[in-house]
Amino acid sequence: MSDASSDTSGVRFPPPLIYAGGFAAGYGAHRLMPIRLWPEPPAVERLLGWGLLVAGVLLAIGAAYLFRRAGTTPNPAQPTSALVLGGPYHFTRNPMYLGMATLYLGGTLLLNDPWPLAFLPVVLALVQRYVIAREEAYLERTFGDAYRAYKARVRRWM
Repeated sequence: MSDASSDTSGVRFPPPLIYAGGFAAGYGAHRLMPIRLWPEPPAVERLLGWGLLVAGVLLAIGAAYLFRRAGTTPNPAQPTSALVLGGPYHFTRNPMYLGMATLYLGGTLLLNDPWPLAFLPVVLALVQRYVIAREEAYLERTFGDAYRAYKARVRRWM
């Protein structure tokens, strides 16, 4: 656990940049050695790609909006003042990160190259270890039994 501050999760790197970095690495590999998922992406895959892209953006932004409405910040480097339990938080403890992963998958389909998928497990492992684990420990310290009860009832991802 980071010792950045006892009143924050200690997350030091913005989670969106972890996702963007993984996708950029996949895109870089695509530029060096393109591999196609399909010779020409069928309309269904393009539609699915755009659908995932839009769904991911809406999920992440909607979840962040709920934080703001509750009077707290979605920035894990800042102190948290409230637990948000409604909306998508009723089904997943991490809708912002799930939204970013969905956006990532949509972008991969639109790119029509599997390289970004090769980096997605690394991205998810980094988010799990350096972001989610720190946030969960912080939320348990801050909200105690209320957060533990929420954690027992709602899955981390889906």
